[in-house]
Amino acid sequence: MKIKKGPKFWDKAKKIIPGGNGLLSKRAEMFLPERWPSYYKKAKGVQVQDLDDNQFIDMSIMGVGTCILGYADDDVNEKVKEAIDEGNMGTLNSFEEVELTELLLSLHPWAGMVRYARTGGEAMAIAVRIARAFKRKDKVAFCGYHGWHDWYLAANLASDKSLDGHLLPGLKPLGVPRCLKGTAIPFTYNKIDELENIIQNNDIGVIVLEPIRHHNPENDFLNKVGDIARKIGAVLIFDEITSGFRMNVGGVYKLYNVEPDIVVYGKAMGNGFPIAAIVGKKEIMDVAQESFISSTFWTERIGFVAAIATIKKMLKNNVPPHLIKMGNLIKRGWKDLAKKHNLKIKVLGIPPLATFLFDYGEENQALHTLFTQEMLDRGFLASKQVYVSYSHQEEHVRTYLDNVDEVFGIIKEAINENRVSYLLKGPVAHKGFRRLT
Repeated sequence: MKIKKGPKFWDKAKKIIPGGNGLLSKRAEMFLPERWPSYYKKAKGVQVQDLDDNQFIDMSIMGVGTCILGYADDDVNEKVKEAIDEGNMGTLNSFEEVELTELLLSLHPWAGMVRYARTGGEAMAIAVRIARAFKRKDKVAFCGYHGWHDWYLAANLASDKSLDGHLLPGLKPLGVPRCLKGTAIPFTYNKIDELENIIQNNDIGVIVLEPIRHHNPENDFLNKVGDIARKIGAVLIFDEITSGFRMNVGGVYKLYNVEPDIVVYGKAMGNGFPIAAIVGKKEIMDVAQESFISSTFWTERIGFVAAIATIKKMLKNNVPPHLIKMGNLIKRGWKDLAKKHNLKIKVLGIPPLATFLFDYGEENQALHTLFTQEMLDRGFLASKQVYVSYSHQEEHVRTYLDNVDEVFGIIKEAINENRVSYLLKGPVAHKGFRRLT
């Protein structure tokens, strides 16, 4: 397989675009430095065509978790094309904003109002702004990854490693005002004692967390967080930008009998079209009228139309059980093949966000790079994660696992013979945030 144009374009991009693009998770260096295709011409279902016309099956992050139905879903695209032809922007408002709000409120009977944005990071910034405005308090206790905005990166003003355990290590708060130091305080998932210690020593007005990502809640963790929020009168925000709509149509929090004050969605709800939602209790959300929160493109029509079409299709076709089934097949396959080849791995995550990690200490990142390299040569976009879509079928999973079987064998032999570095055709992939040039 010849991959030439993508790496050349990426090298050019790094010279004229800071960081090469607008999203860390799509950098070539996060997958396979110097050899990753980087750019696509077409994407349909689970098939991706790169600039050299190579065809790949995407068994990786599916547009960073956005395309829950698969790439270029016909039903969603049809509605979007209609909206484009009828005018996607105007002086008047899009009536679909009201329709989407009614749909989301029907999925969240405890909520009373919804505001919208176009990206997850800005939606979380809106949610935190509203919560702070409602409580008239600055300090936020948080757990998990919540984007790039100042309120979140302020955690690394106190210690440059505060965020390292929350998905991406090495996030630098350069440019974040020093006066925000101490306003965002992290705690570790499943360690309720850390949150208890935070509230004893700080006047916390907002508690933010991802209800689930790589690990299941233990010892009634989510309900204990909810109890603490109610005890101190803090606004409880669930960030379901990544987890939302995958285990059920709505938030995964519903499976754990816990109710937030605000829940935030993005990624999957528009199947690749930009849309994010802040769904919350009426008395809290209404404070948004007192704090200036406003942007032109939050009113653009396509996001609303795409979200309505996506959510309605998920409801009609009962999409989450399919995602769970495919994810469980993948997770079971990884475990069985690791056992077959006597490889040490850890398998994590809810089934639709299946993740595996090699367990060889400092060599882990080189092993993941080798895995990506060998799978790419076999026609797969592959990494340590598979974000399952409705377009993934059992035949895709079988073919994928057949190739994983072969690649796991190569990796085990490389470990035994201490030849991992020798087999790599380029540098080891980056693990977190770092400067490219």
